[in-house]
Amino acid sequence: MLVKTIEWRADTVRMIDQRLLPNRELIRTYRDHVGVAEAIRTMVIRGAPAIGVAAAMGAALGMRGYSGKRASARFIRVAKTLLATRPTAVNLAWALDRMGRVVADNLDLEAGALFSRLRAEAIAIYDEDLEINRALGRHGARLLDDPATVLTHCNAGALATAGYGTALGVIRAARADGKRISVIADETRPYMQGSRLTAWELRKDRIPVTVIADDMAATVLRDGRVNCVVVGTDRTAANGDVANKIGTYPLAVMAHRHNVPFYVAAPLSSIDLECAGGGDIPIEERDGRELTEFAGRRIAPVGVKTFNPAFDVTPAELVTAIITERGVARAPYIESLARLKRNS
Repeated sequence: MLVKTIEWRADTVRMIDQRLLPNRELIRTYRDHVGVAEAIRTMVIRGAPAIGVAAAMGAALGMRGYSGKRASARFIRVAKTLLATRPTAVNLAWALDRMGRVVADNLDLEAGALFSRLRAEAIAIYDEDLEINRALGRHGARLLDDPATVLTHCNAGALATAGYGTALGVIRAARADGKRISVIADETRPYMQGSRLTAWELRKDRIPVTVIADDMAATVLRDGRVNCVVVGTDRTAANGDVANKIGTYPLAVMAHRHNVPFYVAAPLSSIDLECAGGGDIPIEERDGRELTEFAGRRIAPVGVKTFNPAFDVTPAELVTAIITERGVARAPYIESLARLKRNS
């Protein structure tokens, strides 16, 4: 990717404002955790791994100038602000838990030294995410035929991570191996992450991409235009149930109906073994104006009710395989995912 999703620079956090893509590439700079939290909440940055990185960097910013007992109390407040932004992606809590352990283990340091430790940890989370996604991509690339057309939903690419991608990382790795891969991208209503973000990324990487309306997916699957489906995940339960962008569940049902493999690209940090099944995953519901307005113009009658969950849950029995940085998990997922997590 020619544009970095997020980076730490001169003790500030810089992010590309994904709300403005593909028409405008604007980098925003944040100097405190409150600004980072607002960026997560308003989807300046989105995607589970990217949210985790942003939360870690935001936590580091929020701890500047604190040490000892004051640091412990301060971190509780900082973490609470960041945790309140978006509940479904488990990476957010995972990253903050990791940053919290750094605080707890270094309360004897003076403020400048503690800030340096936290900054180093946040940057390490960023660097690790890049390596994790590259490793995940290599495992996933082996599952793709040559040639192959991949159907994907939402954006699980560089923009959703530190900069390589999970689902799109699989595609990038397959292309790097010399495979002839093209992509069909669902537009992904109502926020249009497929048409705005996935198509933008793939065009930059010169990977052939075709955008379709969400309700066209069944047709391209039925007509044999798709070799497999690859999507990301914001949280995967211990039994293999997958929470991903709304519209993923019906896509999995359609893929199953037409005997098309349905793969989920899931960094181990997004697999929540404390969550037994999909029914225990909190589902964020967003502002109904995302449905009633488009580009600032109303497209539905004033006063209509809305229901706008940001995610749905795909049952494990519809998932062909879950791709992680440690290998590919297959059913029964309650065994294979636990084994991969133990070995991480």
